[in-house]
Amino acid sequence: MKSDIEIANSAPLLPIRKIAEKLNLNENELEAYGNYKAKIAKKPSPKTDNLVLVTAINPTAFGEGKTTTSIGLADGMSKLGKNVCLALREPSLGPVFGIKGGATGGGMAQIAPMEDINLHFTGDIHAITTANNLISALIDNHIMQGNELNIDPDKVVWKRCMDMNDRALRSIEVALGGEKNGVPRHDGFNITAASEIMAILCLASDIKDLKKRIGDIIIAYDKKGDAVTCARLGGVDAVAITLKDALKPNLVQTLEGTPAIVHGGPFANIAHGCNSIIATRLAMSLADYVITEAGFGADLGAEKFLDIKCRVAGIRPKAVVLVATARALKYNGGIAKEDGAKENLVALEKGMPNLIGHIRNLKEVYGVNVVVAVNKFITDTDREIQMIEDACAKENVPCALCECWAKGGEGSIELAKAVLSALDKPSTLNFAYDLNMSVEEKIFAVASKVYGASKVEFSEQAKESLAQIEKLGKSNLPVCIAKTQYSFSDDATKLGRPTGFTMKVRDIEIRGGAGFLVAVCGNIMLMPGLSKRPSALGMTIDDETQEIRGLF
Repeated sequence: MKSDIEIANSAPLLPIRKIAEKLNLNENELEAYGNYKAKIAKKPSPKTDNLVLVTAINPTAFGEGKTTTSIGLADGMSKLGKNVCLALREPSLGPVFGIKGGATGGGMAQIAPMEDINLHFTGDIHAITTANNLISALIDNHIMQGNELNIDPDKVVWKRCMDMNDRALRSIEVALGGEKNGVPRHDGFNITAASEIMAILCLASDIKDLKKRIGDIIIAYDKKGDAVTCARLGGVDAVAITLKDALKPNLVQTLEGTPAIVHGGPFANIAHGCNSIIATRLAMSLADYVITEAGFGADLGAEKFLDIKCRVAGIRPKAVVLVATARALKYNGGIAKEDGAKENLVALEKGMPNLIGHIRNLKEVYGVNVVVAVNKFITDTDREIQMIEDACAKENVPCALCECWAKGGEGSIELAKAVLSALDKPSTLNFAYDLNMSVEEKIFAVASKVYGASKVEFSEQAKESLAQIEKLGKSNLPVCIAKTQYSFSDDATKLGRPTGFTMKVRDIEIRGGAGFLVAVCGNIMLMPGLSKRPSALGMTIDDETQEIRGLF
């Protein structure tokens, strides 16, 4: 059996200009990066509202194939003669070299060039890292060079970032080694996908909005306790200059030649988990149907897509695809990972509340049309599939098998037809909370309505942050909850559909430029660490051919 990278490298790709022609893009609107990828220099002007969001049940170590299903769905709709475009996120090097792997799909349902997209692509994430760290350099230089803003070195809240899992950088001391190296202070790194610059790039509507958002970033507090913004520090335009090209979405293709716009890469467990607003709007300007995705399970990515991105962008999905797998549901029902390929109807039934919980959230909390996509594996049995279909029927939602990993678009025809049918039904969008609610009420609304918590407990640090948020007049911002992706709760060990638990909020960070508040819950970290055996240790590159193995 070929690996994903072998399948991708053996697939014949169309020149990127041919892909652009499918979207009626002309030469002046395309900035080619070689033969198979390009940036799009065109302002969005949406012409369609046929937006489909792809989300999933809570992920497991098996991998549920959400991106694979998104790509397969687009290819399936294309095979049905629809003018469709994908709008996806860029992969972070952290997971690529860590354990999760890349984010370009799998099997016959991939976007390409796979190696380029999973590695440095067009340099967007590097530009975001540079922009973030330019602000850090300006902060430390300002403090050393007289500190006119009276910044308290102990209250610098802006962190450095890098696009790699490195737990050693979570908490560090900088400017050591003497006076010439600056004023010593405590600092730390976030992974680039969790940085505010990443969020800003993905939520900005244009360069003007980008600059305003950069200026609104709270970087520190002065010795009086007042907030210091990036606008007061200076260098806003310099930061924007480093992001000038990164602000333009990237055009690539699926293995079957379906256009895919790939732009932005925030994680959903520690950030807002959606591709850029510019990319989504652009796709809606160029195609009749747009397939987008949000990271991890529906409790994370879909919640943030609906409660944050849709508010800011003024968009809404007319249908939501909820990806599920039999083996993940069995895992939620208590099986060991190594038993995922074995039929176990008892465990499947025990794990089914996870799927049902996500279905009910999407239907009852948000009011959206839902289609369940069963990402079928060769080890799934007919009885397992039937049990999932029966559960969906009881919830009155359509359920479609998807075999895109093995068959590409042809294996997604059933799902594509179900989605097209859902798009024809009346739809609406409700939010989990109103922006005029208090911060505590907004967090509790998500925790209780979406997660199933009965109580939210705020640490002393979180309470201090709440007071600061009130003082700064930021209470009207939406909330972005950072928690484990493996459970509805903030405890990764609580599988299935836990209810009645207490969710613990450690801290609340103000993201003034992004325009939301990050509630950090449980033991989640904004800088992930590598596993005992990260994927990087199994990768090779041939000395002569430069063929890469082990990437994905």
